[in-house]
Amino acid sequence: MATEDSPERSAPSDGVPAAVREDAATVEGVSFAGSAGRMETIFKWAAQGAGILLIAVIGLIFLQLVVQAVPALTKNNVNFLTSSEWQTTPSNMRFGIVELLKITALSSVMALVLAVPVAVGIATFLAQYVPRRIARPLGAVVDLLAAVPSIIYGLWGILVLAPFLVPLQQWLNRNLGWFFLFKTGNMQISLGSTVFTAGIVLAIMILPIITSITREALWQTPVSQQEAALALGATKWEVVRLTVLPYGRSGIVAGSMLALGRALGETIAVLIILFAATKNSIWSLFDSGYTFASKIASAAAEFDNVDQRGAYIAAGLVLFVLTFVVNAVARWIGGGRVNG
Repeated sequence: MATEDSPERSAPSDGVPAAVREDAATVEGVSFAGSAGRMETIFKWAAQGAGILLIAVIGLIFLQLVVQAVPALTKNNVNFLTSSEWQTTPSNMRFGIVELLKITALSSVMALVLAVPVAVGIATFLAQYVPRRIARPLGAVVDLLAAVPSIIYGLWGILVLAPFLVPLQQWLNRNLGWFFLFKTGNMQISLGSTVFTAGIVLAIMILPIITSITREALWQTPVSQQEAALALGATKWEVVRLTVLPYGRSGIVAGSMLALGRALGETIAVLIILFAATKNSIWSLFDSGYTFASKIASAAAEFDNVDQRGAYIAAGLVLFVLTFVVNAVARWIGGGRVNG
């Protein structure tokens, strides 16, 4: 009968000594670790390179905008930041961004105010009240709104939605005209070409962006936290209000700011809905006029002149900076945290 130290028990079945087998395993482990280390280094440098490349591209875009805008700004005969004039005749350059800023801010903020509550409600419904196998197809239907071309939204807005909203706008102007947002603006309400109409169209356009990001953020809420709240006697609404929504706050903010960036830069739909106004905006939702993006798009025929092109590039530079400010504010509101 063989003992524990007998050859029958210690010898491997393939005839290879145990010591040799251990040495081979050690060599293989070192080789694998070395390969993984090289891949780790390559991945690290690739990731860093991608980040640096992105920063460099953004910096170059900013630099190029500044270089092309400065010649026109030096020939501007009014204050670019405070003037409401826009005249780009090469012999008499007088252009400012006040009117563009007003219409851009009014339409974009109105769109955000309308879209965020609806989008958060849809996302909460899909994440908390509908089984996952049903929520995904329903979410895909909402996401399809993002696939509709901007020109379709613009045509639908001015031909279908605007006439439908005229009675509502007239009622608001008649009954709430004492509030500055509902005062009679620089465009006839009966035409429907107002910031009010544009804001609703933009809200529909940005709805899928906020809904998608918010839904994914709410799905990340740990089940253990929700079950703990239920175990303490919380209702479903209390679980959503006290656990799910706070956990997904950063996702809601991120989605909202991404959507705001889309609204700020929307061009074709706004260009179709809003008409040129002969009077200055008074911060009313019943104003009309150009946003930064629609103003630049409407003047493509003037880009053959360096000075005129520079004026519109200067407006684009302001919009470029504005998007960075919006994202910085969003990060401050979100507290710089991923969740919670």
